[in-house]
Amino acid sequence: MTSTAPAEVTSTLEHRSKLGWAVQDALTVAQRNLVALFRVPTTLVFSTVQPVIFVLMFRYVFGGSITVPGFRYVDYLMAGIFVQTVTFGSINTGIGLAEDLSKGLIERFRSLAMARSAVLAGRTLADAVRNVIVIVLMVSVGFLVGFRVHTNVASFLGAVLLMVLFGFAMSWVMALIGLSTGNAEAAQAAAFPMMAVLVFASNAFVSTRRMPGPLRAYAEHQPVTAAVDGVRALLNGGPLAGKVLGSAAWSLAIVAVFAPLAVRRYRRAA
Repeated sequence: MTSTAPAEVTSTLEHRSKLGWAVQDALTVAQRNLVALFRVPTTLVFSTVQPVIFVLMFRYVFGGSITVPGFRYVDYLMAGIFVQTVTFGSINTGIGLAEDLSKGLIERFRSLAMARSAVLAGRTLADAVRNVIVIVLMVSVGFLVGFRVHTNVASFLGAVLLMVLFGFAMSWVMALIGLSTGNAEAAQAAAFPMMAVLVFASNAFVSTRRMPGPLRAYAEHQPVTAAVDGVRALLNGGPLAGKVLGSAAWSLAIVAVFAPLAVRRYRRAA
C-alpha cells in the first residue's frame, strides 16, 4: 500500500520555500534601496521641501481667506498635506525604477536567481518606509504651525497607516509608469500631470462644495479625496467607518489592479 503523504508534504515545503525566498528577496532589495536612500539624506530633505512650502503658503498666505465649516483651517489643511505628500512622493518609485532600467540594473537583477516580483516589491516597501519618515517630519511641521490631533493616539496611528497604505498603492501606479517610460525624466514628466489632477482637483485644500458641478462630481469620487476623508476623520473626529473603509478600499483596489500590471511590464522591460 502506497501513501502520497510524503509527496504532498514535499510539495508543500517546496511551495513554502519559494514563498519564503520571494519574501527574503523583496526584503533584500528593500534594504538595498534604503541603504541608498540614507547614503544620500538630501533625498529625504527635498521630499519635504515642497510639502512644507504648501503648508506655509496655504496656512499663512491663502488660509486667511479660506473657511471650512466645522474645522479650523489648519486642521483641515494638514490632512490634505499628508495625503499630498505621500501621493507626490510615490513619483520617486517610478523615477527610481526608470533609472535602474536605463542603467541596466534591471537586467542584472533578472540574471540573478531571485523572484521576479522582488525588485518591485522591494522598491515599494522601501518607499513605504521613506513615507513613514516623511510623514513624521510633516507632522512635526504641522504642530509648529498650529495643527492639533483632536482624537486619540490610536486614531492618529490609524491615520498614519491609511497614509502609508495609500502611498504604497500609488507607488505601484508609478512603478508601471517608470517601467513603461524607461527614462527618469520621462517618468517624472508623465507622472506629474496625473498627480496634479488627482491632488488639486480634490478636497485636500478646499471643500468641494463650491466647485462647478462636473468638477465637484469628479473630486468627490476619486482616490485622493477618499484618502483625505479617511485621514481627516481619524485626526479631527466625526463618522469613521465609512470614510476609513472607503479609503482602504480605494488603496487595495489600486494595488490589485496596478501591481499585476507592473509585474507584467517588468517581465517585458529588459
